[in-house]
Amino acid sequence: METQNKSHKRNNIIYWIFTLWMSLGMVSTAIVQLIKSKDELANFINLGYPTYLMSIIGIWKILGVIAVLIPKYPLLKEWAYAGFFFIMSGAIISHIIVNDPISKILPAVLLLILVIISWYFRPAERKILK
Repeated sequence: METQNKSHKRNNIIYWIFTLWMSLGMVSTAIVQLIKSKDELANFINLGYPTYLMSIIGIWKILGVIAVLIPKYPLLKEWAYAGFFFIMSGAIISHIIVNDPISKILPAVLLLILVIISWYFRPAERKILK
């Protein structure tokens, strides 16, 4: 019983560390996209995406972070995690296709890893249980 409690506590600590780290990453990149910083604008143009996509992705990232952090609504959290997964994997693939250096790919890889770890260690009350 005590071992199970320690495991539960360890998983909760891992979940919150990686969830907060992921949230900070998503919000900071969303802000950069919403204010259309010069570097991010150049990134989007280099990838061949229209610049209005920056606003759409920025807003979705902020809404996704809210969905992940608020209590309850496990189905909404699943959608948010799925959205983060598709945005980050799409960013990685896009950078690879245009032969960007690894330094431009790594931030998306890091955020994707944070999304996966946060999703995997989410507590039972944040999961859809059958």
